[in-house]
Order: sequence, then C-alpha cells, then structure tokens
Amino acid sequence: MSGAGDGRFVKGRSGNPAGRPKARRPNVSAFDIIFDKTLTVTQGGRQRELSIDEALELQTYHAALKGSRMAIRKVLKMIEKREKALAKANTAPVNPITIRAQYSSGNANEALRLLGIAEPDPGFATRIKVNAWATQAALRRPGRAKFSPKDVADIKFFTFDAERLRWPRGRNA
Repeated sequence: MSGAGDGRFVKGRSGNPAGRPKARRPNVSAFDIIFDKTLTVTQGGRQRELSIDEALELQTYHAALKGSRMAIRKVLKMIEKREKALAKANTAPVNPITIRAQYSSGNANEALRLLGIAEPDPGFATRIKVNAWATQAALRRPGRAKFSPKDVADIKFFTFDAERLRWPRGRNA
C-alpha cells in the first residue's frame, strides 16, 4: 500500500480490493415477510385465498360482532378510512350554482301559509295569524323565559282560537 515517497497510498491502486461488503440482511422486516404470505380459508363450505392483512381484518370484524369494544373501534376506523378513500376517488365535478335570493316579508308569510302554520286574518288583508296548534308547539318548548303580560296579549292577538291555548305553568309573569 505504501511505497510512494510522497504519500501514504499508491496512486491508482485501491485500498480495498474486495470492495464494499454485500448487505447481509435485506431491509425487510419480519412483518413484511408475514404480510406477503396468503392463507387458505374455508367460508361457507368454499375455500379461498386471503392475504394475512385480509384475514386479520376479517377476524377483527368477527370480534366486533361479538362485542369487543376495541374491535368495534378498529372497525369504525376502517370504515371511516374507506369512506374517505371513496369520497376522494368519487369526487363529482363541481358545477357552479348561481343562487339568487330575494328577501321580503311576503316570502316568509307565503311559506307559513303553504306549511299551514298561518292563515290570512279575515279582518285585515295584509295581516296573518298563526294557527293555534303552531302557537301551542312553540309554547311547549322548554327553556324559555317567563312571558310578560304584553307577551301574552301579543300571542293571543296573533293566534287564531287563542282561548284554546294551554299556557305552561310558572311561565306567565
């Protein structure tokens, strides 16, 4: 190796004639080797080939059906992952939609009439009154504040058959 007076190595001659040693083990884990194998499974009297991954998923599904909470969680995660993949693969082309909105009190009044919630007041052409059933449904909703005497008077004024209303206990001031 040495022999040249001006340097440590001889020019043009390798210091490692055998070269770089070959890798002793491939960079494959034991799990990769196992997951490449297939199993023969009998289902419904028929034999079929399953990968290890498919067999584990099938076993997880069976455990989830038996009630294992961890298996149920795992199955739900698999379903969520599948749904995301399907949604990504099946994205529909986006067509722009033009929305035009026209706001007026007449639109809301007409919607209330179509739904049978309110009807025109026979005494006034421009005023509508709410049917008693709709007002009663609103009065039954929990979590409301107490009604003042003015609120009660307004509710009665704008409701058909207001005398039929049953007022919730403890909510009238």
